[in-house]
Amino acid sequence: MEYRKLGKTDLTVSLLSFGASPLGNVFDETNEEEGFRAVHAAIDHGINFFDVAPFYGDTLAETRLGKALKMKRNSVFLATKCGRYGNGVFDFSYDRILRSIDESLERLQTDYVDLLTVHDIEFGDHDQVIREAFPAVQKIKESGKARHIGFSGLPVRYLAKVAREVEVDTVLSWGHYTLLADEINDELVPLSQEKGFGLLNAAPLMQRILSDAPIPAWQSSPQAVKDLQPKLLALCREYGLALSDVALKYAVSHPVIATTIVGMSEQRQLEQNIRALGLTIPDELLHKIETLVAPVKNQLWFEGKPENNLPKPTFQHD
Repeated sequence: MEYRKLGKTDLTVSLLSFGASPLGNVFDETNEEEGFRAVHAAIDHGINFFDVAPFYGDTLAETRLGKALKMKRNSVFLATKCGRYGNGVFDFSYDRILRSIDESLERLQTDYVDLLTVHDIEFGDHDQVIREAFPAVQKIKESGKARHIGFSGLPVRYLAKVAREVEVDTVLSWGHYTLLADEINDELVPLSQEKGFGLLNAAPLMQRILSDAPIPAWQSSPQAVKDLQPKLLALCREYGLALSDVALKYAVSHPVIATTIVGMSEQRQLEQNIRALGLTIPDELLHKIETLVAPVKNQLWFEGKPENNLPKPTFQHD
């Protein structure tokens, strides 16, 4: 396992991180005991960063991860989130954030987390997120209940805007560095190098589009993007490779992103992902994938408040 320093923090994290959302039955019904085996196998294989949130499975993922890590808490870096909860509830108020960490710590059966992330900030009122949520997580950091703080979201340009306004330890971007998208490179990557915050990438399989699993009904990508799945599967099979392995290896190979978070709930998934780290993607295959994807590259969807979905800037040449 390769490890990288997470920005200016004292965390040196595994290139591949364990995303615990599937433990909350976000994709399918999962077996709790099998989930525990996956968590323990991940640690055995050198994965040391585990990411969860109260939103995943309406607290179920946190509860299960807490059980799984009960005797292994000191072997890992543990991250959870605040501000987004079950049933579409968002609350970025100061008092709710302070209550949220205590609730999470109880479910996770620990007295601190290594990283507390303000979850999906695009759904919040910008002023409230800046004036209430960030002061709240800063206070939590000062209390020792979270060693480091950051924020996450989908609209990558909005993440860059907020990262210019606040001082945080990390930024978690999802969906913007995959075989289907690379907009993280436009602003957020250079900004992370300039300001020194750690950069995390999530959803390298783009919520199953870049795998052989059925795409969830709730997946919001344009249909033209979803329609690529069988074509990409067939293309990778021509080279004797699994699409998910190629997608994961591509994502973790970014030179600046500290770690890539992948959702897992079964030991077989974990072991397949570990094997994928050693994959070499043939240049010819990568070129064919890029050609196939080009017509829909960077075609994601909007989430959150319209004013927080910033348009891609247009550059005029004199």
